[in-house]
Amino acid sequence: MTFNPDADISGNTTSRRGRTIGIAGGGVGVVGLLVFLVGPLLGIDVTGLVGDGMLEGGDSGQSSGESSLLECDTGEDANRSVDCRMAGAQVVLDDYWTQHVEGYRPPQMTIVDGQTSTGCGTASNAVGPFYCPADQGVYIDPAFFDLMRERFGASAGELAQLYIVGHEWGHHIQNITGTMDEHPNNGTGPDSNGVRMELQADCYAGAWLGEVTTLTDDNGVPYLEAPTEVQLSDALNAAFVVGDDHIQSQSGFVNPESFTHGTSEQRQKWFTQGYETGLGSCDSFAVRGGEL
Repeated sequence: MTFNPDADISGNTTSRRGRTIGIAGGGVGVVGLLVFLVGPLLGIDVTGLVGDGMLEGGDSGQSSGESSLLECDTGEDANRSVDCRMAGAQVVLDDYWTQHVEGYRPPQMTIVDGQTSTGCGTASNAVGPFYCPADQGVYIDPAFFDLMRERFGASAGELAQLYIVGHEWGHHIQNITGTMDEHPNNGTGPDSNGVRMELQADCYAGAWLGEVTTLTDDNGVPYLEAPTEVQLSDALNAAFVVGDDHIQSQSGFVNPESFTHGTSEQRQKWFTQGYETGLGSCDSFAVRGGEL
Protein backbone atom coordinates (compact mmCIF):
# COMPACT_ATOMS: atom_id res chain seq x y z
CA MET A 1 0.00 0.00 0.00
CA THR A 2 1.54 3.24 -1.19
CA PHE A 3 1.19 6.71 0.29
CA ASN A 4 -0.10 9.47 -1.93
CA PRO A 5 3.01 11.58 -2.61
CA ASP A 6 1.26 14.84 -1.69
CA ALA A 7 -0.26 13.58 1.57
CA ASP A 8 0.75 15.64 4.60
CA ILE A 9 2.33 13.60 7.40
CA SER A 10 4.26 16.50 8.91
CA GLY A 11 2.17 16.34 12.08
CA ASN A 12 3.69 13.01 13.10
CA THR A 13 5.02 12.73 16.64
CA THR A 14 7.17 9.69 15.95
CA SER A 15 10.67 9.83 17.43
CA ARG A 16 13.88 7.96 16.77
CA ARG A 17 16.20 6.83 19.53
CA GLY A 18 18.65 4.08 20.36
CA ARG A 19 20.71 2.40 23.04
CA THR A 20 23.98 0.58 23.02
CA ILE A 21 23.42 -1.80 25.94
CA GLY A 22 20.38 -3.62 27.28
CA ILE A 23 18.64 -6.75 28.52
CA ALA A 24 15.51 -7.95 26.73
CA GLY A 25 12.27 -7.37 28.60
CA GLY A 26 8.60 -7.95 27.80
CA GLY A 27 6.00 -6.34 25.61
CA VAL A 28 3.04 -7.46 23.54
CA GLY A 29 4.68 -8.34 20.25
CA VAL A 30 3.54 -9.58 16.87
CA VAL A 31 6.03 -12.47 16.87
CA GLY A 32 6.92 -13.09 20.48
CA LEU A 33 7.12 -16.87 20.53
CA LEU A 34 10.12 -16.89 18.21
CA VAL A 35 12.46 -15.75 20.94
CA PHE A 36 11.93 -19.05 22.73
CA LEU A 37 12.02 -21.30 19.68
CA VAL A 38 14.81 -19.96 17.51
CA GLY A 39 16.85 -17.84 19.90
CA PRO A 40 16.83 -14.09 20.48
CA LEU A 41 15.41 -13.11 17.10
CA LEU A 42 12.05 -11.40 17.11
CA GLY A 43 9.82 -10.65 20.10
CA ILE A 44 8.43 -11.34 23.56
CA ASP A 45 4.72 -11.73 24.34
CA VAL A 46 3.99 -10.37 27.79
CA THR A 47 0.42 -11.67 27.85
CA GLY A 48 1.47 -15.29 27.82
CA LEU A 49 5.10 -15.59 28.69
CA VAL A 50 6.27 -13.05 31.28
CA GLY A 51 4.98 -11.92 34.64
CA ASP A 52 3.19 -8.68 35.40
CA GLY A 53 6.27 -7.43 37.19
CA MET A 54 8.05 -7.04 33.87
CA LEU A 55 5.68 -4.19 33.03
CA GLU A 56 6.84 -2.05 35.90
CA GLY A 57 10.34 -1.31 34.69
CA GLY A 58 13.37 -2.55 32.89
CA ASP A 59 15.56 0.44 32.15
CA SER A 60 19.10 -0.50 31.23
CA GLY A 61 21.94 0.63 29.03
CA GLN A 62 23.18 4.03 27.93
CA SER A 63 21.07 6.33 25.80
CA SER A 64 22.39 7.38 22.41
CA GLY A 65 19.88 10.23 22.10
CA GLU A 66 16.41 10.93 20.79
CA SER A 67 15.31 12.96 17.79
CA SER A 68 12.15 13.85 15.93
CA LEU A 69 11.66 12.67 12.35
CA LEU A 70 11.79 16.18 10.89
CA GLU A 71 12.54 14.78 7.44
CA CYS A 72 9.16 13.02 7.27
CA ASP A 73 6.72 15.59 5.87
CA THR A 74 4.96 14.03 2.89
CA GLY A 75 3.69 10.77 1.47
CA GLU A 76 6.61 10.90 -0.94
CA ASP A 77 8.94 10.76 2.08
CA ALA A 78 6.97 7.78 3.42
CA ASN A 79 7.34 5.93 0.11
CA ARG A 80 11.08 6.57 0.04
CA SER A 81 11.99 5.81 3.66
CA VAL A 82 10.90 3.01 6.01
CA ASP A 83 11.30 5.35 8.99
CA CYS A 84 9.00 7.90 7.35
CA ARG A 85 6.56 5.13 6.42
CA MET A 86 6.31 4.27 10.10
CA ALA A 87 5.82 7.96 10.93
CA GLY A 88 3.11 8.21 8.28
CA ALA A 89 1.42 5.10 9.66
CA GLN A 90 1.34 6.75 13.08
CA VAL A 91 -0.50 9.76 11.66
CA VAL A 92 -3.08 7.63 9.85
CA LEU A 93 -3.58 5.23 12.76
CA ASP A 94 -4.21 8.10 15.15
CA ASP A 95 -6.73 9.57 12.70
CA TYR A 96 -8.53 6.23 12.39
CA TRP A 97 -8.70 5.37 16.08
CA THR A 98 -9.72 8.90 17.06
CA GLN A 99 -12.84 8.27 14.99
CA HIS A 100 -13.55 4.88 16.52
CA VAL A 101 -12.58 5.10 20.21
CA GLU A 102 -14.09 7.78 22.41
CA GLY A 103 -11.41 9.59 24.38
CA TYR A 104 -8.66 7.98 22.29
CA ARG A 105 -5.18 8.58 23.66
CA PRO A 106 -2.40 7.90 21.15
CA PRO A 107 0.61 5.77 22.01
CA GLN A 108 4.12 7.09 21.52
CA MET A 109 5.67 5.65 18.38
CA THR A 110 9.43 5.15 18.55
CA ILE A 111 11.74 4.07 15.74
CA VAL A 112 14.48 2.05 17.40
CA ASP A 113 18.01 2.55 16.15
CA GLY A 114 19.89 -0.45 17.52
CA GLN A 115 18.46 -0.64 21.05
CA THR A 116 16.52 1.56 23.40
CA SER A 117 15.15 1.28 26.91
CA THR A 118 11.40 1.01 27.48
CA GLY A 119 9.09 0.46 30.43
CA CYS A 120 9.07 -3.22 29.45
CA GLY A 121 12.79 -3.72 28.95
CA THR A 122 14.93 -3.24 25.86
CA ALA A 123 13.51 -2.75 22.38
CA SER A 124 15.60 -3.82 19.40
CA ASN A 125 15.38 -5.82 16.21
CA ALA A 126 16.29 -8.81 18.39
CA VAL A 127 12.88 -8.68 20.08
CA GLY A 128 10.90 -7.33 17.15
CA PRO A 129 8.08 -4.78 17.05
CA PHE A 130 6.14 -4.62 20.29
CA TYR A 131 3.73 -2.60 22.38
CA CYS A 132 4.65 -1.79 25.97
CA PRO A 133 1.57 -1.26 28.18
CA ALA A 134 3.70 0.24 30.95
CA ASP A 135 4.59 3.34 28.95
CA GLN A 136 1.94 3.03 26.24
CA GLY A 137 4.60 2.95 23.56
CA VAL A 138 4.96 1.20 20.20
CA TYR A 139 8.56 0.32 19.35
CA ILE A 140 9.79 -0.76 15.94
CA ASP A 141 13.27 -1.27 14.57
CA PRO A 142 12.86 -1.24 10.76
CA ALA A 143 15.73 -3.73 10.51
CA PHE A 144 13.16 -6.27 11.69
CA PHE A 145 11.63 -6.31 8.21
CA ASP A 146 14.98 -7.39 6.80
CA LEU A 147 15.10 -10.20 9.35
CA MET A 148 11.67 -11.37 8.21
CA ARG A 149 12.95 -11.58 4.65
CA GLU A 150 16.30 -13.16 5.42
CA ARG A 151 15.27 -15.75 8.03
CA PHE A 152 11.65 -16.55 7.23
CA GLY A 153 11.32 -15.88 3.52
CA ALA A 154 8.68 -13.17 3.96
CA SER A 155 8.46 -10.43 1.36
CA ALA A 156 7.74 -7.86 4.11
CA GLY A 157 6.74 -5.14 1.68
CA GLU A 158 4.86 -1.91 2.30
CA LEU A 159 1.45 -3.34 3.25
CA ALA A 160 3.00 -6.07 5.39
CA GLN A 161 4.87 -3.37 7.30
CA LEU A 162 1.67 -1.39 7.83
CA TYR A 163 -0.10 -4.56 9.01
CA ILE A 164 2.58 -5.10 11.64
CA VAL A 165 2.37 -1.51 12.88
CA GLY A 166 -1.43 -1.71 12.90
CA HIS A 167 -1.25 -4.92 14.92
CA GLU A 168 0.84 -3.24 17.63
CA TRP A 169 -1.59 -0.30 17.66
CA GLY A 170 -4.31 -2.86 18.23
CA HIS A 171 -2.65 -3.82 21.51
CA HIS A 172 -2.74 -0.18 22.55
CA ILE A 173 -6.48 -0.11 21.86
CA GLN A 174 -6.90 -3.25 23.96
CA ASN A 175 -5.01 -1.53 26.75
CA ILE A 176 -6.85 1.79 26.83
CA THR A 177 -10.30 0.23 26.34
CA GLY A 178 -9.86 -2.26 29.19
CA THR A 179 -9.65 -5.46 27.14
CA MET A 180 -6.30 -6.39 28.69
CA ASP A 181 -7.73 -5.98 32.19
CA GLU A 182 -10.91 -7.86 31.35
CA HIS A 183 -9.06 -10.79 29.78
CA PRO A 184 -5.78 -11.21 31.72
CA ASN A 185 -3.14 -13.81 31.05
CA ASN A 186 -4.45 -17.33 31.66
CA GLY A 187 -1.55 -19.30 30.25
CA THR A 188 -0.84 -20.66 26.79
CA GLY A 189 -2.83 -22.86 24.44
CA PRO A 190 -5.10 -22.55 21.40
CA ASP A 191 -8.00 -21.17 23.48
CA SER A 192 -5.94 -18.89 25.73
CA ASN A 193 -6.54 -15.20 26.26
CA GLY A 194 -3.11 -14.54 24.78
CA VAL A 195 -4.07 -16.13 21.46
CA ARG A 196 -7.39 -14.27 21.44
CA MET A 197 -5.58 -11.01 22.18
CA GLU A 198 -3.24 -11.49 19.22
CA LEU A 199 -6.00 -12.49 16.82
CA GLN A 200 -8.05 -9.46 17.81
CA ALA A 201 -5.02 -7.23 17.16
CA ASP A 202 -4.72 -8.83 13.71
CA CYS A 203 -8.38 -8.05 13.09
CA TYR A 204 -7.92 -4.46 14.25
CA ALA A 205 -5.03 -4.07 11.81
CA GLY A 206 -7.16 -5.45 9.00
CA ALA A 207 -10.09 -3.17 9.87
CA TRP A 208 -7.80 -0.12 9.80
CA LEU A 209 -6.31 -1.07 6.44
CA GLY A 210 -9.77 -1.80 5.07
CA GLU A 211 -10.83 1.80 5.72
CA VAL A 212 -7.52 3.58 5.39
CA THR A 213 -8.11 4.91 1.87
CA THR A 214 -11.07 6.94 3.20
CA LEU A 215 -8.81 8.86 5.60
CA THR A 216 -7.50 12.21 4.39
CA ASP A 217 -5.13 14.91 5.58
CA ASP A 218 -6.29 18.45 6.41
CA ASN A 219 -6.21 19.34 2.71
CA GLY A 220 -8.52 16.46 1.78
CA VAL A 221 -5.75 14.37 0.21
CA PRO A 222 -6.14 10.63 0.91
CA TYR A 223 -3.14 9.40 2.87
CA LEU A 224 -2.89 6.11 1.04
CA GLU A 225 -3.72 4.61 -2.32
CA ALA A 226 -5.85 1.48 -2.60
CA PRO A 227 -3.79 -1.69 -2.12
CA THR A 228 -3.04 -4.00 -5.01
CA GLU A 229 -3.69 -7.74 -4.90
CA VAL A 230 0.06 -8.29 -4.69
CA GLN A 231 0.27 -6.04 -1.63
CA LEU A 232 -2.64 -7.82 0.05
CA SER A 233 -0.94 -11.15 -0.58
CA ASP A 234 2.20 -9.71 0.97
CA ALA A 235 0.31 -8.76 4.15
CA LEU A 236 -1.27 -12.22 4.34
CA ASN A 237 2.17 -13.74 3.89
CA ALA A 238 3.41 -11.75 6.90
CA ALA A 239 0.46 -13.02 8.95
CA PHE A 240 1.29 -16.59 7.86
CA VAL A 241 4.95 -16.56 8.84
CA VAL A 242 4.17 -15.37 12.39
CA GLY A 243 1.67 -18.16 13.09
CA ASP A 244 2.54 -20.39 16.06
CA ASP A 245 2.32 -23.60 14.03
CA HIS A 246 4.51 -22.27 11.24
CA ILE A 247 7.11 -20.99 13.69
CA GLN A 248 7.16 -24.22 15.68
CA SER A 249 7.35 -26.35 12.53
CA GLN A 250 10.79 -24.83 11.89
CA SER A 251 12.03 -26.79 14.89
CA GLY A 252 10.23 -29.97 13.81
CA PHE A 253 7.63 -30.14 16.60
CA VAL A 254 4.27 -28.37 16.89
CA ASN A 255 2.70 -28.18 20.36
CA PRO A 256 -0.70 -26.42 20.36
CA GLU A 257 -0.69 -26.20 24.16
CA SER A 258 2.21 -23.75 23.94
CA PHE A 259 0.49 -21.45 21.42
CA THR A 260 0.46 -17.75 22.30
CA HIS A 261 -0.41 -16.05 19.00
CA GLY A 262 -2.59 -18.39 16.94
CA THR A 263 -1.97 -20.51 13.88
CA SER A 264 -1.02 -19.12 10.49
CA GLU A 265 -4.52 -19.87 9.21
CA GLN A 266 -6.11 -18.07 12.16
CA ARG A 267 -3.94 -15.00 11.80
CA GLN A 268 -4.75 -14.71 8.12
CA LYS A 269 -8.43 -15.30 8.85
CA TRP A 270 -8.73 -12.58 11.48
CA PHE A 271 -6.76 -10.05 9.44
CA THR A 272 -9.00 -10.74 6.43
CA GLN A 273 -12.13 -10.62 8.58
CA GLY A 274 -11.25 -7.15 9.83
CA TYR A 275 -10.23 -5.98 6.38
CA GLU A 276 -13.45 -7.11 4.73
CA THR A 277 -16.06 -6.48 7.45
CA GLY A 278 -14.59 -3.93 9.86
CA LEU A 279 -14.21 -3.54 13.62
CA GLY A 280 -17.58 -5.07 14.41
CA SER A 281 -16.20 -8.50 13.55
CA CYS A 282 -13.15 -8.31 15.83
CA ASP A 283 -14.47 -9.67 19.15
CA SER A 284 -12.24 -12.75 19.34
CA PHE A 285 -13.23 -13.21 23.00
CA ALA A 286 -16.85 -13.91 22.06
CA VAL A 287 -15.95 -16.83 19.78
CA ARG A 288 -15.81 -20.42 20.98
CA GLY A 289 -12.36 -21.95 20.90
CA GLY A 290 -13.09 -24.36 18.08
CA GLU A 291 -14.28 -21.48 15.91
CA LEU A 292 -11.27 -19.20 16.39
